[in-house]
Amino acid sequence: VQGQHAWGVVYTQTQICAVKGSAVDISCTYSYQSRGDDPEDLQTLWFSKGGEGGPVDLVTDPDYSGRVLYLCDPPVCTLRITDLRESDSAQYKFSFRTKRGGSSTGPPGVTLSVTALQVQLMKSEYKQNYTRAELKCQSSCQPDHQSYIWIKNGWEHLRETSSSVSVSVYSADRYSCALKGYEEFPSISVYAPQLPSASVSPSGEIVEGSSVTLTCSSDANPAADYTWYKEDGQKMSSNESQLMFSSIQSSDSGRFICKAENQLGWKWSEYKHIDVKHAPQLPSVSVSPSGEIVEGSSVTLTCNSDANPAANYTWYKEDEESPKVSGQNFIITDVRPEHSGNYSCEAQNTRGSQISTVHLVVVR
Repeated sequence: VQGQHAWGVVYTQTQICAVKGSAVDISCTYSYQSRGDDPEDLQTLWFSKGGEGGPVDLVTDPDYSGRVLYLCDPPVCTLRITDLRESDSAQYKFSFRTKRGGSSTGPPGVTLSVTALQVQLMKSEYKQNYTRAELKCQSSCQPDHQSYIWIKNGWEHLRETSSSVSVSVYSADRYSCALKGYEEFPSISVYAPQLPSASVSPSGEIVEGSSVTLTCSSDANPAADYTWYKEDGQKMSSNESQLMFSSIQSSDSGRFICKAENQLGWKWSEYKHIDVKHAPQLPSVSVSPSGEIVEGSSVTLTCNSDANPAANYTWYKEDEESPKVSGQNFIITDVRPEHSGNYSCEAQNTRGSQISTVHLVVVR
């Protein structure tokens, strides 16, 4: 500490590392040449940046609003910053001024580094019902802290106090780390994917030719990778959280399931069913028995069309405006020569209609 008649500032520490969310005290001892100045007339401030009018008092800096407190008992003055943010990493200096015009800003100041702890997954191996993982607690503080706290599921402290730990991770497990002495400010936890949520958009009726998107999401750290499968086990081409159909077809109908996976495990979503509505395809018309239709026998005309929703069928005979019958099958008993001719089947649903014709010949 400089002499009692000299001007100067001496900092207790010049390098401080603190954890994000915690509080820090930065202290100094200052002295000045006494010329009858009343110590209470001294103007003191802490600052980390300057402006056009000189140093910006942290008390008035909006970036520190409500988080800064001066605890000064001359010749010692302490700056306390609470709820630390990574953006608070900076060099802090103390400055004082007397009414007679004397002032001093003490070099070099105090360099504050605010670290956000992070659990890094070094390696992992899937076992039958758990994952064996090696975790490392990462901190930007230098020199590195020697003692760490490892926390399982938010409350259970492991015995390991080094920066690395080897653990068995089950589906419900979460692991975080903290620096010793800063247990209240742990890192974000790492964990396997939780039960994925799957959704279909649009949520209403899906029409052939429209655009459809399936979306899968899961709470996971590290972030999950996603894979979509159709119910028959077919892996879809998309490896993203979204499976998109720009022009969906009736052949795309079916059930779909999503797998969310990271290095600590995986989870399957529930199945999502896609039911693509479409107009009837060109009907297929058959005659039974096939071959010649003998007078006096019985004949059945059958109409089939791929449609969703299912088609309704109506039968017509050429040159007759009124329908002969409704239904997939048209049965004629005791066939007569006048039954010969063209018969048309119309397949119709809410999306459209299609017509096919068959020719019937009755022989004596």
